[in-house]
Formats: sequence, C-alpha cells, structure tokens
Amino acid sequence: MTRMSHIDESGVAKMVDVSSKQHTVRVATARGVISMDTATLEAIRANGIEKGDVLGVARIAAIMAAKRTSEIIPLCHQISLTDVRVDFSLDESLPGVRVETQARTTGPTGVEMEALTAASVALLTIYDMAKAIDRGMIINRIALVEKSGGVSGDWMRSEAVGD
Repeated sequence: MTRMSHIDESGVAKMVDVSSKQHTVRVATARGVISMDTATLEAIRANGIEKGDVLGVARIAAIMAAKRTSEIIPLCHQISLTDVRVDFSLDESLPGVRVETQARTTGPTGVEMEALTAASVALLTIYDMAKAIDRGMIINRIALVEKSGGVSGDWMRSEAVGD
C-alpha cells in the first residue's frame, strides 16, 4: 500500500514540506457541468437572470476561489498563481453549462486543487444566481482532466469527463 503524503507515520494529518522541491511551471485543468431546465439556460444566454450576468459573476467567483484555495482546503499550500482561466460553454444537449478552468504557477507544488476549486465555485455560483427560477439544477462531473509539471510529470485523464 502506498503511503499517503499528508499522513505522518503515526496517522496524523500533516502538511507536506515542499521547501526542497524544484520550482517548475505547473498547470492543471479541471472541468464540470451544471444541468438545468431549457428555460433556465435560455435566461442565462439572454442575460435575463434577475441577479445579473451569471457567467461574468461566475468567472470572477472562480478566479477568486482559485486564489483562496489554501484557505478552504486544510492541507493545501498557499501558492502564487500566475494565471487562472475560466471558460464556459452553453450546451443545449444537456441542457446546461460546461466549465473548464485552468490554473498556472511556477513553484514547488501543483495547482490541481486550485483548478478544481475554481470549477466547483463557478458552478456553485451559476446555481446561486439562477436558483430563483430553477432549484432542480444538478452540478456534476467535476474532475481534473490534466496536469503538467513537477517530479511526477504530466498526467491526462484517459476517459472524457464534463464533455
């Protein structure tokens, strides 16, 4: 059995010491989906949600969340992000909204949690802004789809998620 890096020899949770790790460019991409009624999707497309520009607010919320990941995920390192990208696509086949986020840094530890947090918060923000007209929305398929950098190198999910 592989030893977990966030657990010490006595089974106590700990933060991983990354002080001796090489600084490399680290990039992670995450995706997720929120499905909803067709009328809700059309209201978002037409900017007809009473609270305002749903995708604009969700983009800012995602970026803010990525920057504050270490404040809400207990053993995450506070890192200096160099870029956070948030892209939305409206999908009538769901119906709903797909989000893809990408976090980037140059440092000793990865940005997977920042990308995942950004995707999650983007979708939660869409839910919050549109819940007055559709409480039945479903958030799902949040997943890391790829990461690069660091000693472990590149990784890409073999099956499609959020597609």
